[in-house]
Amino acid sequence: MPISNSPYSAFAALLTSSGHTVSPAELHGLLLGRSCAGAGFEIDSWLVDAAELLGAAPEDGVRQALIGLQEMVKNELTGVDVTVVLLLPSDDAPLSERAVALGQWCQGFLGGFGLTARDSALSAEAMEVLQDLSAISQVQNALDESDDGEHDYMEVMEYLRVAPLLLFSECAKPVVAAAKPSLH
Repeated sequence: MPISNSPYSAFAALLTSSGHTVSPAELHGLLLGRSCAGAGFEIDSWLVDAAELLGAAPEDGVRQALIGLQEMVKNELTGVDVTVVLLLPSDDAPLSERAVALGQWCQGFLGGFGLTARDSALSAEAMEVLQDLSAISQVQNALDESDDGEHDYMEVMEYLRVAPLLLFSECAKPVVAAAKPSLH
């Protein structure tokens, strides 16, 4: 039985009660994708992108949750202990539900990354990560309720905790202006 007070469940309930059909996983993926592509951590632009996915401007409770989510992601990507916690259903949820959310997270990530990515070329490693995320987004029906399915899910989750960090370190570097020659 899923834990009803998990962050994912609480956010899902908030979204549903506000009339939104978007999953917390897809919203978190969108936020992390745009952050890793270099969008920065400005609240207003995040709320605009979130509103587009939600289909309407978020009401105050959802807005506050989105701001909190932004702050969490900012701390994860820029803090001393760089680590990413995925907003997915708890381990108590059926594997099929977790797999669907994993696919939604990847779709959101790719959408957010695509919204924000600069024109600069990506490394082969970064391109491979994006291709992996695209493949993972199709995983919903590939995992069966078994020990092997559970193991595969855990391996994918571990990969998704690290993959965004590579993209963030490559793409979210501040653009350094070329030094202007001094005139004497």
